[in-house]
Amino acid sequence: MNEKVVERLSQTRFLLVITGAGISAESGIPTFRGTDGLWKNYRAEELATPSAFERDPETVWQWYDWRRGIIGKAPLNPGHLAIKELEDMFENFLLITQNVDGLHARTGIRNMVEIHGNLWRVRCTREGKTSMLMDVPLKSIPPKCECGAILRPDVVWFGESIPSHALEQSFNILEQCDSLIVVGTSGAVYPVASFPQAVKDHGGFVVEVNVEPTPISAIADASLFGNSGDILPMLVKWLKEKRG
Repeated sequence: MNEKVVERLSQTRFLLVITGAGISAESGIPTFRGTDGLWKNYRAEELATPSAFERDPETVWQWYDWRRGIIGKAPLNPGHLAIKELEDMFENFLLITQNVDGLHARTGIRNMVEIHGNLWRVRCTREGKTSMLMDVPLKSIPPKCECGAILRPDVVWFGESIPSHALEQSFNILEQCDSLIVVGTSGAVYPVASFPQAVKDHGGFVVEVNVEPTPISAIADASLFGNSGDILPMLVKWLKEKRG
């Protein structure tokens, strides 16, 4: 383990962790982009849009039902569990995840922003109220609210804005944290891709954990290449030893 990383993190007052699709891939979940995420020859960009849902909510929900079936069987991996341990170690901690699969929530993590939403949560298209819908498979497609309106996944689709409360909370923490660990993200999806640079601009320390170099590598203070399920538990172990 990189000694500089352990030393700096051991002195950290506020730790921020950002996760992307890479950590979910280690649990066997397809990225849902590219060939591994194709469904009936549709790409995510063709289905995860407001216009696709307005045009054909049944097909969109069939796709989400398929995804939920895969994700519902996926196990937590050591990377997920190590992040929960990091939360327990630091008095000031936040996880910002780009993933909508809900795996982090299964660890019992408390301080988290699901910046792109959660596909287990649904939102009424008429009343706007949200609730959890855990049925796998869905009992009806498309599912409907008690008021009779169609429910939609409470996720951020292509062409939609991230909810203001999620952005505000994230931006506030970017100014407060003194260390950031970026895990399994391509560094290509904005606005989250800009967060590491924002932390650097405020004097923070940036650690990247990924299987390969990304645009974040150029600004990271340290890049640890490999699976998060290998690297993060080791990092937790070294931090515990450092703290005694």
